[in-house]
Amino acid sequence: MTASEIRNSFFDFFREKQHTIVPSASLMPQSPGLLFTNAGMNQFVPYFLGTEKPPYAPARAADTQKCIRAGGKHNDLEDVGYDTYHHTFFEMLGNWSFGDYFKKEAIEWSWELIVERWGVPAERLYATVYAPSEGDPSSFDQEAYDLWAELFKTKGLDPAKHIVNGNVKDNFWMMGETGPCGPCSELHVDLTPNGDSEGKLVNQDSDLCIEIWNLVFIQYNAEADGSFRELPAKHIDTGMGFERACSLIQNTRKFTDFSRKPTNYATDVFQPIFRKLEELSGKTYSDIYPEPGADRAAFSEEMKTAVAFRVIADHLRTLSFSIADGIMPGNNGRNYVLRRILRRAVRYGRQLGFSGEKPFFGNLVVALVEQLGEVFPELKARQDVVRKTLENEEASFNQTLDRGLKRFEDAVAPADPGTPAVSFGTTFPGSIAFELYDTFGFPLDLTELLCAERGLTVDTNEFEKLMEQQRERARAAQKSTVVRALDISTDAITEFLGFENDETEATVLEVHPQEDSLFVITDRTVFYAEMGGQAGDTGVMIVNGNEIEVSGTQQIGSARAHVIDSAAAVGVGDKISLKLDEKRRRPIEAHHSATHLLHWALHEVVSKDATQQGSSVDEYRLRFDFNSAALTAGQIAEMEELVNGAIQGELTVSWTEVKHADIKDREDIMQFFGDKYGETVRVVQIGGHANQLDGPSMELCGGTHVRNTREIGLFKIKSEGAIASGVRRIEAVCGDSAWDYLNEAVSKWDTDLKAAREKLKVANEKLTELGEEAVTVNDFPHIMTAMLTERADIAQINATFSHGQRTLEETQAAAIEAEKRIRKIQSSQAAALADEALTDLIAKGEPIIVSFDSDASLLQELQNGLKKKAFAGPALLVVDDGEKLHLAVHCGPDALAKGLKAGDILRELAAIAGGKGGGKPDQARGAAGDRGKLDEIKAAAAAKF
Repeated sequence: MTASEIRNSFFDFFREKQHTIVPSASLMPQSPGLLFTNAGMNQFVPYFLGTEKPPYAPARAADTQKCIRAGGKHNDLEDVGYDTYHHTFFEMLGNWSFGDYFKKEAIEWSWELIVERWGVPAERLYATVYAPSEGDPSSFDQEAYDLWAELFKTKGLDPAKHIVNGNVKDNFWMMGETGPCGPCSELHVDLTPNGDSEGKLVNQDSDLCIEIWNLVFIQYNAEADGSFRELPAKHIDTGMGFERACSLIQNTRKFTDFSRKPTNYATDVFQPIFRKLEELSGKTYSDIYPEPGADRAAFSEEMKTAVAFRVIADHLRTLSFSIADGIMPGNNGRNYVLRRILRRAVRYGRQLGFSGEKPFFGNLVVALVEQLGEVFPELKARQDVVRKTLENEEASFNQTLDRGLKRFEDAVAPADPGTPAVSFGTTFPGSIAFELYDTFGFPLDLTELLCAERGLTVDTNEFEKLMEQQRERARAAQKSTVVRALDISTDAITEFLGFENDETEATVLEVHPQEDSLFVITDRTVFYAEMGGQAGDTGVMIVNGNEIEVSGTQQIGSARAHVIDSAAAVGVGDKISLKLDEKRRRPIEAHHSATHLLHWALHEVVSKDATQQGSSVDEYRLRFDFNSAALTAGQIAEMEELVNGAIQGELTVSWTEVKHADIKDREDIMQFFGDKYGETVRVVQIGGHANQLDGPSMELCGGTHVRNTREIGLFKIKSEGAIASGVRRIEAVCGDSAWDYLNEAVSKWDTDLKAAREKLKVANEKLTELGEEAVTVNDFPHIMTAMLTERADIAQINATFSHGQRTLEETQAAAIEAEKRIRKIQSSQAAALADEALTDLIAKGEPIIVSFDSDASLLQELQNGLKKKAFAGPALLVVDDGEKLHLAVHCGPDALAKGLKAGDILRELAAIAGGKGGGKPDQARGAAGDRGKLDEIKAAAAAKF
């Protein structure tokens, strides 16, 4: 049977048993405690708990559920590709009874489908039943044992041999510490060639004895006191691994031949993806597997390629189905799990020859959709989104992957002879793992994978310490104080006067101690609480003439609480004064008002369909997220001009409270929060006539704003880029923050230009020494600082920046061109010298031990020459550049046959002169600082050779 036929056979069987076939739930879980939907029962939890009534008559259902286990408690990620049956994404076939049938039907129907309909030999089946140890919940599941026993007896088999007791870990299911629970019973299949394991491999993590179906009998409620109460309505929850079922049926030639190693990957679940991968890569998949615990560093190229095929196919399924369900790769939670998976797949793609110049991942989607689009229509409907998201993520990671891999390789065995390898034995430093994560976007498990292939382990303790230090720095850098007030409840109401005032008199209504702070609720305030993306206010509270710092403001219901030091003397009924920090509030209002103008400009320049996805404003900058394709430089400049034009137009900013029903259908009023504001809403209007709702920019907003656009000052967009598939982010600044940003940019431009000019000067001097012409570049007047000092308008500023950037880019390009010409000349000279020297040395037919006074480029040419000339023996090559010794060891076929290994020899020789290095058995490189040890190194090499 094909995979499709097996799935349909399952559905047909349970349709005959009066089950409703229901669609799979989304991979976005209903439970907040889960990263992904990871079991078939997730969507049916309300029926088990009795909070909802199942809509099926009779109360039975069957389905295939999309599942992901790649994070949290259930995580199969590290095993994927290295064995035959672990996946991050899989289908779970299941049948369910909600207070309808129970153990008898569930067990008998599983036997009927597996043995009678599909034909699995009964003698190869083993059933597990719950047998508690002392202190475990409930009692031995005698009922399940008796039911299985009768079925085995019908086939002439001994139940004592084919029924295996299972402990609480394997055979008792609980939804949580309390709630529905019960014993379970599993069916395992003996896949050994002779079927003679006698149940000894059950639950031993062997791919020769696979659990195929788990039947959960939900019959108890776990109480808070530790007891177990019988449920009035008992349920059935089963799960069969679809991929395992396909492997069982397809790999045994209808159960007649168990000589092949059983594997999920040798089925038509994965073969279409493998065929597409073979087409794209030009490589061939081999269905071979490493032995458990095998040293990954010793894998053959064929084994590495086979693993890469399997990992990529598995990860493609996980990512495609997740994106189809709206879960995108990102930086947090489940989104970061997906990004980790994608980056693993991209790295494995390097094993198949894919690179930044040869992307591949998005091209695989069509094969998956052709295979599963009918079963899971959401995959077909979102095919273009899935493909584009994978392409964008792959392209993004490829930009840093090569540099990150080079950093890793340099740490292990540097290719640059001037860069010493890191000496760390078999433990890879957590500091470098953190650098790979922080600088190059390598998830820790990707670094662990690279290390495993080299026989290394990562110092995860050091990595976690550095991660925590980074988190501490991030927390310390936050500009606002966020205090949790989850345990405070109040019926108090605080009147907000901060739209028009900076200070007010108030009365203290309540005081709540909270950790090291006091939450002071007053009857009125001018302090804005952080909400809607606007940063909250800070300032002072004056009590009995004493000023107390207010470090933050919290909204609690209809009340507003001011966060002050716990040692402050303030009590209920006190008459106080509240005064916000107006020097902080004014730039916050400016950035908030500029956000509204930016939104208006976005609609004018890009599209009315460019919808806000989030925003954040504080005294230093604004951030605006929206859905759109990437913006062009021209669009960004046009938006800047529109916003600055509105600012220079000195438009009035006003706000009006209206009934939402009166304006909800007006397309000219931007409404992104729906009925969140209730019956009455506040419309902020820029331009037009106050209270007339006729301005060019009108938006529902509860924040504070400037009174006139001239208060915003200069507006400048700092950056525009993607933060998720189809979601872009603009960061911008205005007022003094804009001028600070521009002057910092000028300073950096000036520094970069000086560095580029110096680099070009040095390179041209070297070209002159070599008898070559210097590289010239056009130069532009240095006018940028002067333009900024005059505080020109945005069009002049952008023109000046564009002009100056041309100067910088052309100078940098000229310096690079000069250095390329130098390297080409040196390489040509080194190649000629190496060829001449090696011809004489190889002709002698002896081990080569030779040194030269030259630069390091000669060493590479000498190595290349030995390889091209197929030198079979050992060789030590040393280049002394006047500062250090650059060493290379070569071991040809004859040397390798004698047990010589270049990497080992190089490390020993470099150590003599205080150096480091390493490499592969045939070639290795390194460097050492003690040039006086050259003769000693040569003597040691002669003794080795």
